[in-house]
Parts: sequence; C-alpha cells; structure tokens
Amino acid sequence: MPITEFLTRNAKLYGDEKCLTEINLELQDSHNVIWHEYELIENNPAGEYRRDMTWKVFDEKANRFANLLIKRGVKKGDKVAILLMNCLEWLPIYFGILKAGAIAVPLNFRYTAEEIRYCLDLSDSSALIFGPEFIGRLESIYSKIPKIRLLFYAGEGRPPYAENYDRLTANCPSSDPKVEISDEDDAVIYFSSGTTGFPKAILHTHSSLMSACHTEQNHHGQTREDNFLCIPPLYHTGAKMHWFGSLISGSKAVILRGIRPEWILRTVSEEQITIVWLLVPWAQDILDAIESGAVNLEDYDLSRWRLMHIGAQPVPPSLINRWKKYFPHHDYDTNYGLSESIGPGCVHLGIENIHKVGAIGIPGHNWEIKIGDDKGEPVVQGEVGELCIKGPGVMKCYYNDPKATAATLKGGWLYSGDMAKMDEDGFIYLVDRKKDVIITGGENLYPVQIEDFLRTHDSIKDVAVIGLPDDRLGEIAAAIIELKPGHSCTEQGIKEFCMDLPRYKRPRRIIFDKVPRNPTGKIEKPRLREKFGASSLVEQQTTK
Repeated sequence: MPITEFLTRNAKLYGDEKCLTEINLELQDSHNVIWHEYELIENNPAGEYRRDMTWKVFDEKANRFANLLIKRGVKKGDKVAILLMNCLEWLPIYFGILKAGAIAVPLNFRYTAEEIRYCLDLSDSSALIFGPEFIGRLESIYSKIPKIRLLFYAGEGRPPYAENYDRLTANCPSSDPKVEISDEDDAVIYFSSGTTGFPKAILHTHSSLMSACHTEQNHHGQTREDNFLCIPPLYHTGAKMHWFGSLISGSKAVILRGIRPEWILRTVSEEQITIVWLLVPWAQDILDAIESGAVNLEDYDLSRWRLMHIGAQPVPPSLINRWKKYFPHHDYDTNYGLSESIGPGCVHLGIENIHKVGAIGIPGHNWEIKIGDDKGEPVVQGEVGELCIKGPGVMKCYYNDPKATAATLKGGWLYSGDMAKMDEDGFIYLVDRKKDVIITGGENLYPVQIEDFLRTHDSIKDVAVIGLPDDRLGEIAAAIIELKPGHSCTEQGIKEFCMDLPRYKRPRRIIFDKVPRNPTGKIEKPRLREKFGASSLVEQQTTK
C-alpha cells in the first residue's frame, strides 16, 4: 500500500493529537504569539516562534493541496517540485503531491539558480512550490523554465509571477481525492548530492517509500510514546525516512530550524524528545560545547532521550567514544544508505552492537549486501571491495539517464561506489569512496582511515584528506585540518602525531583551513581539490 494510507489512518485514529511541531529559536515574534493549526494563540510563554499541527490537520492540508493540483490539471505521473526550507508546510505539501498521484521532486535549498533550473529541466517538472528564501533565484531563471506551468508560493510577500498557495488551498476540499495509487507507481525523484558535478535524478516508487517506513521502524522501534527531533533538511532522504518511523507508529516529531548545540539540547529538554538523528558536525559541536563549558548538561532535562543515531558520512569511532562518556545511557546506532537506496537503513549497526563502533554495521531489514571486485564477484573476507546492495528500496533508475543507470544497477545489485570490507563476524567497515582513493607510489590510501586517526587529536575538530598531484609519486595525501575553537597547532606537531601511522599513510601536506560540508554532512572534497590542487598551494604553518 502507499504510505499516504498511514497518514489517512493516523488522522482517523489520532486526529486531535499533535503530530508535528516547528520551532525556530532564532525568530522572536514581537507580538508573542504562536500558530496552533489554523489559529493564533496569544501570550506564548516561551516567547519563541513555534507552530503545532495535529494529524487531522496534516491530512486535511495534504488533501487540499492534492485537490488543488488535480483541479489545475496535474495528472498522475506529473512531476511537482518542492523548494522550501524546513517548515511545518513541507510534509503536508509532499503528501499532497503523492495523494494527487503525482511525483514529488524535492530540491536542495542550497542550489544555485542554475542548479534549480537544471534539476527542474532534468526531472521534467511541470509545477513548483517555493518559499520566500528563493524569490531572487527564481526571478533570475523565470524565463528559462518553460516546462513549469504552475508556480505556487508559500509565504508572505508573494512575487507577481507566482500564485498564493495558502489562499488557493483554503478554497479546496479537505476530503481525500481518492486517486488510485499502486505500490509500483512512481512516487518521488530525489537528487544525488552532486559532489562530483551536477546531480543525477533518482526515481523511486511507492514500494520504495514503504520499505523505508518498515526498515526504520524495525531498526529503531518507534512507538506512540516517542518524539523524534528532525533537524536535517527534509529535501534529503535521510531526515524524511527517519521520520517515516514516526509516521508508521503515529508518534510526534519536532522540526527544529537551527543547529546550535544549546538549541538542540533545549529542544530535547523542553519537548521531551526521545530520538535524535545527528550529523557528525553537529555531534562534534555538542561535545565541544560541553567540554568548553559553553553548555552545562545539568541545565537540561534529557531523561527521556533514549536514542542518538548518526549517519550520512563515515562516523569516527573517537566521536562515539566521546559521546558515550557524556551520554552513557543512550542507545546508539549508525545508519548507512544512499539516495539510490531510499536513504539510510540498507546497512545499520544496531543498538545491540555498540561493541562494534567503527563498523557501519550489518545488512538492514530486508536488505542484502555483498562486497565485490571490479567484476562484481565477492572478494575474500577481510579484503577491500565495492559495497553492493540489493533490496526493496533500490531506485527504479536514474531518470532520463540510461547510461548512468546501467553503470550503477547490475544484475539486481546497486553498486554504491563505496569501498568497504567485512570482518569475521559479518560487520561491514566503510573504507572510502571509490573515487576518493589516493594512489601514491603504487599504494592505495583510503582517506577515511587517515581522517579517523587524525580526529583522535585533542585539538582537531574536523579533517578531510584528499589526493594532490605529485610528479614523483603520482599523488600524495594532504590533510585539511579544522581546529577546535581556542586551540592552536603547528604542521610539525601534526606530523609528529602521525608517526603512529604506517609511513605510507602519513599525510605529506598539512593545511589548516575550514572543512566544508554539504547540508547532509558530507565533506565537499571536490571544493577542496579545486582550492588546493594548484601549484600555488599555500601551506599555513600555524593557525589562530
């Protein structure tokens, strides 16, 4: 069945119960009011921007948007793009598109105007709903997106070229449009991270979405008593597919707009959050804030927080060891996945396997795994090969890109592009991205291994290791190091620290700089290669 039926069920069973809350601690409303469903409630004691929604209203809003789309000629299989920051409207809009039988096309809110145009064109989107943060970008490409025949605007200050989403949906029926949807119907197009060029369009069916629901709920056991804190961007599969556990269990979730450690801890405390999914940088920031004294854990009630899970990029074991020092009673899980595998869960550590921190885990619920050589044949246990996955959440194809599809989907297996190895207990360890492997003097270097080692240094906040051209060795390893606030270090100090590494693994260049990450936490190594790959490389000996 399509996941829209879970929403319909929740509206019937738990209609008057709160399901979503949006909190923005940066916005202070001068009238000290909050939105509750469709009403303004005066004298909000917290004095902060906060909006709540019940399951009934969630379902009604989704139905209204679905009926609007159908009324305006959107047919089953048409593509409707979403360009919004995280907000209370995001999920009802997404589900409204699905209920109309259309295909939802979430867009990265960091896309440039040209990237927006490219993705709209690649996906054949015929409608777009966007928010106030994107007016300038849309104005610059408005004349270049002829396929877009419907342009809806959600927010204040509507530009003249778009229609008002709130006004139009208010006049549409709140009843289910009753569009027949099958498991094999196309449902969504997500985009790859685009860290190696323009992103690819990843097409998934309703069956994929359902598999994500069941995988998430199986792994983390959400019940009606849980409250999930959603911080990462909803356009990405990660945050949304973890929220699917709340959908299937009929439990609450909070959308927090902001990533400051004190905001996260305050929200966990005041909203009695039970489950938090973090990206590596945010977990690092929380730990740094604790250790620097910027936050005091005794100021917060964290007694209901039962699970912290993390993913979207390799997780340093040193980070989790630090985390368990301050949060010894938390269950912990690592999640691995790709947008091509409908997000996290095709591999996961499992809360019962904390003794295997450092591994990404074992095959997830209903998933199969193999580690293959260049011909796709399984490698010997313990050897490095490409991680290949098979399961109900594998993408249908790269939309409009048969060549890329054929290179990634082979014999029912999804070739991830990640290099991995398996230990004697069947646990999988991520070694690195295939394209990021550094070949120096004939030896293969896997940057993640060097990065994990460097992160154990007391002064290092984040690190990225990349290959730079070298006349003699072909490539050498360069470590771009971001120090913790208030810490200093020298190149020589880092090189001495690296003496515990095998000689061929020691980085030949040390560069002190910021480590850029995209909104899903992945290190943007192409940006670093572009910045430091030229012969004019400037190495800073120290940093403030």
